[in-house]
Amino acid sequence: MEEIRVLSPTGVCGSGFVESSFEKALAQKPHVIGCDAGSTDPGPAYLGSGKTAFPKEAIRRDLRLMLIGARRLKIPLLIGSAGTGGNDTQLEAAHQLAREIAAAEGLSFKLALIHSEQKKDYLKKRLREGRIKPLSPAPHFDEGTIDRSEHIVGMMGAEPFIRALEAGAEVIITGRASDTAIFAAMPLMHGIPEGIAWHAAKILECGAASVVQRKTPDCMFAWLRKDHFVVEAPDPELSCTPQSIASHSLYENSDPFHLVECSGTLDLTNSRYEALTPRSVKVTGSAFIPAQRYTVKLEGAEKAGYQSILIGSVRDPFIIRQIDDWVARLEEKIHGRVKMVFGDKLKREDYLLYIRIYGKNGTMGALEPVKEIRSHELCLSFEVTAPTQEIASTIAGVTRHQALHLPIPEWSGLITALACPYNHLDRGAVYRFNVNHVVEPDEPCEMFPMELHEVSAAKVKETA
Repeated sequence: MEEIRVLSPTGVCGSGFVESSFEKALAQKPHVIGCDAGSTDPGPAYLGSGKTAFPKEAIRRDLRLMLIGARRLKIPLLIGSAGTGGNDTQLEAAHQLAREIAAAEGLSFKLALIHSEQKKDYLKKRLREGRIKPLSPAPHFDEGTIDRSEHIVGMMGAEPFIRALEAGAEVIITGRASDTAIFAAMPLMHGIPEGIAWHAAKILECGAASVVQRKTPDCMFAWLRKDHFVVEAPDPELSCTPQSIASHSLYENSDPFHLVECSGTLDLTNSRYEALTPRSVKVTGSAFIPAQRYTVKLEGAEKAGYQSILIGSVRDPFIIRQIDDWVARLEEKIHGRVKMVFGDKLKREDYLLYIRIYGKNGTMGALEPVKEIRSHELCLSFEVTAPTQEIASTIAGVTRHQALHLPIPEWSGLITALACPYNHLDRGAVYRFNVNHVVEPDEPCEMFPMELHEVSAAKVKETA
């Protein structure tokens, strides 16, 4: 094909998009609709727990509109990184949601589900073969790490999507996937050069994020041809400029010219950005350097423990002037009281106490360049992570009482130091990332098994 037209409704399924923008984009007759549905940005909790970062009803709204639009035009819909983390639990939840929508809207389609959760035996085998390599920075990784992990997923490239399209899939929902692979797959399948396909995909994967000033999450449209691509936002009030598109290459990348994918590296060294109209940009010169060895990034999460949090504020100017000393003394008081309560049953290394001071260095910590406190009040958040929720809750209760009345030399008598809008909150299980590695498979699709389903509106209604 001489031209491939690609629609990206939004940066993340569940974040929303303007329906009128979507309809304008559909009128441009795209060949495919793609949408990312996950990320590591919200942290490890979603991969570890199987919950979603966006509410189910928000995801349902976006997915419903995309399914209806795709089936109206009879074009494929590609959804990657289902359920935020892309593990099997999240993939199945997205599968069931698609079936519910199909039943309600009378839709029928051939559905491909592509799994990205990795079998632990497979990973151990590859580890013993020396085919799992660390990225930088990477935590220690061994068979114990694999066993402790709640879920480990592989980030698939474009090849599993292409396999599903070649199998006739009309809707593709996958586990964890490269954001760009979702949008590069069909152009690559139809002979668009890799540099053009991957660079356009990089712009598309965040929806309208690359416009000059985004009002709200919204759609982006691209026309891909053999020697260039053009991008434009369907909303007539949004504009793309050479600067806004070029600068988007910096988004989530340390190198503005080289972006690494499973199959190679997108090279933007010679890319050129031209204002085609006041609202659209033409891009040429993008190249792709094939990898010597195909690799798949691994992401994993393990349970770190159970957590309770307490939030309070300090307004006393005397405490604020000596807040670092006050917090240091408070930590020692808390540890001492915990020792009194638990004795030898709980060692200091068995739990974590972390105090953030917002209004001083709560965001950047030790990297904060402004040392002078300029606020009349400070917000303190206390995080306690322990082996059980009961222990974490107990330590949080100890923390609250110690923080309420910890004195300073300027005080006389019992004075309350910390104002708490409520008692501590129990968060339940919390997780940490424990894998930042790549694996070398024998071929690009071996880690990503595919299921094909016929979703018939009649059959769905019968079993709903």
